[in-house]
Amino acid sequence: MSSENGQNIKLTVFGESHASAVGVVIEGLPAGEAIDEEQIMQFMRRRMGGKAWSTPRKEEDKPEFLCGLLGGRTTGAALCAIIRNSNIRPADYENMKNIPRPSHADYPAFVKYGGANDRSGGGQFSGRLTAPLCVAGAISEQILARKGIKVAAHLSRAAGIDDTPFDPCNPDNGIFDKLKTKLFPTIDDKAGEEMTKKIIEAKESLDSVGGIVECAVTGLGAGLGDPIFGSVESRISSMIFGIGGVRGIEFGAGFSAADMTGSVHNDPYCLIDDKIKTVTNNHGGIIGGLTSGMPIIFRAAFKPTPSIGLPQRSVDLDSLEETRLEVRGRHDPCIAVRAVPCVEAAAAVTVLDMVLGK
Repeated sequence: MSSENGQNIKLTVFGESHASAVGVVIEGLPAGEAIDEEQIMQFMRRRMGGKAWSTPRKEEDKPEFLCGLLGGRTTGAALCAIIRNSNIRPADYENMKNIPRPSHADYPAFVKYGGANDRSGGGQFSGRLTAPLCVAGAISEQILARKGIKVAAHLSRAAGIDDTPFDPCNPDNGIFDKLKTKLFPTIDDKAGEEMTKKIIEAKESLDSVGGIVECAVTGLGAGLGDPIFGSVESRISSMIFGIGGVRGIEFGAGFSAADMTGSVHNDPYCLIDDKIKTVTNNHGGIIGGLTSGMPIIFRAAFKPTPSIGLPQRSVDLDSLEETRLEVRGRHDPCIAVRAVPCVEAAAAVTVLDMVLGK
């Protein structure tokens, strides 16, 4: 099934934007792992809407655990949690019932499912499905932390404005902790203020902007992963592209490596406290599909939110005539902002999956 991912940890997300609930099933979690539900809620609050730079739609996003968790510990059975959808307004989509929104999945989904799919709020293609992903990520982070592995992400670019990047060789754990409590997920508060201003300007102009999320993973030793199709990059990318709106991903120096010479891009080995490290980290912590022992650093690019209030060309699928469409509803002017914890969650689930397979 396309809504499943993982090898040792089997993750399944389900539901639709305006259905009664969305949810997640996680198979393969070790029994006896302590899970703090308040920490899960702290994680969930990071992706909530209702702010000036986000969608006005605000859901409580409190997971209801149906099984797999007892007395605050995993039981070893499949863990299932649902999140109720309470703040829905299907009427906002009535004028778009037969008119596909540009750059949304509406048209290809109409063809694939013969028009039977639920298009209200995007249905199963909605960013709402990242809520159960975040539940899985919050659980995974708690288990990883006890193994000395940390995952963090920030909004590294939005509306043409750059945030301070993570130190690729020695990311600051203090910064990791601060990012998880910040209202706007940037390292540099001034950059965050400038991004916020540009995002709100786009919103007031009935438009949207894109962005880039940078993620770091620390505490992994060398040799994790598999070559070729089982590479660490492949597995992280597979999960990241399950987040709606992702247009690209790069690791380490990424696409800028194409403009480097080998002498610049190569990361020389050195000894630090009798441990083998690299002087630089252009490889982003992964070589040959395997972890090198350096921090994993990657960036995911998000397109501008396709739901904008400006008039756009489309086609009426009933009459097969061209028409004009103005998208209604409540939407993020920059989906990359609330995607920060989603990228972090996807990375955490994937890393835990690999760690449990060692």
